[in-house]
Amino acid sequence: MRTTAVRDGDEFVVNGQKTWTTLGQYGDWIFCLVRTDPDAPKKQQGISFLLIDMTTPGVEVRPIQLIDGGHEVNEVWFTDVRVPAENLVGELNHGWDYAKLLLGNERVGVAPVGATKRVLADAKDWARSVDLLGDPLVAARFAELENELLALELTALRVAANSADGKPDPASSVLKLRGTQLQQDVSELAMDLGGPGGAAAFGGDASDAPEWVRISTPVYLNLRKASIYGGSNEIQRQIIAKTILGL
Repeated sequence: MRTTAVRDGDEFVVNGQKTWTTLGQYGDWIFCLVRTDPDAPKKQQGISFLLIDMTTPGVEVRPIQLIDGGHEVNEVWFTDVRVPAENLVGELNHGWDYAKLLLGNERVGVAPVGATKRVLADAKDWARSVDLLGDPLVAARFAELENELLALELTALRVAANSADGKPDPASSVLKLRGTQLQQDVSELAMDLGGPGGAAAFGGDASDAPEWVRISTPVYLNLRKASIYGGSNEIQRQIIAKTILGL
C-alpha cells in the first residue's frame, strides 16, 4: 500500500492511488485505507481507515475499460487531498483490523449463491431451447453445478451463523473461493450453450440471436474479475491453508 495520509493540524493530506474502484464514477464518497505510520514493524500495521468526499480538490477518477468493453471500474488518484481528521474511522493505525472484518462480510456477498442458482436455472431453459438439455455431457455439467451450488449454499448459511458475534469466520474464504469459481463456471456453460453466435454478436456482427446468446460472451469475460475482488483467490487459498488447515 503506497497511498499515504499525513496529519496536518485538523486534517490529513492524502497522496496516492487506488485501482479497481467499482462504480467510482458515480460515488459521492469513498472509504480508503491509507498508510499513516510508514515505520510500523509489520506491513499490516500503521494503516488507517478514512472516509473521503469524492468532490474534494485533488481527487481524480479515471475509468478503466474492461475486456468486455464496459467501464465498471476505475483508478482513483489522490493529489494533496485534504481530509478532515474527524473522517477517521475508529482508531489511528487500526484500519486493517476493520478492513479484515469488512472483507470477511464482503466474501459472503461476492459468492452470490441465489444469483448463480437463478442463472443456472435460466441456463436450463436456454439449453432446452437449443435442444441440448438431453445431451449427456451437458446434463452432467448441470448436475455437477447444481450439487456444488447446494454445498455452497450450506456453507453460506454456516458462515452467516458463525459471524453473528461480529468476528469474521475463516470459512468465508472457502465461500469466496468456491462461489466465484462456480459463478464463472455457470457463465462458461451459458457461453458454451450460446455457441459461436454469442462471440459473433460480441464482435459487432449483426445477429438475430436471442438476448441470452448475445450477452453470454461479455458476461463470461466480465466475470473474470470475480477471482480478484474481495481478496484474490490465491489469497483465499493462503488463508484457508493457515487458519483452517493449520499449515
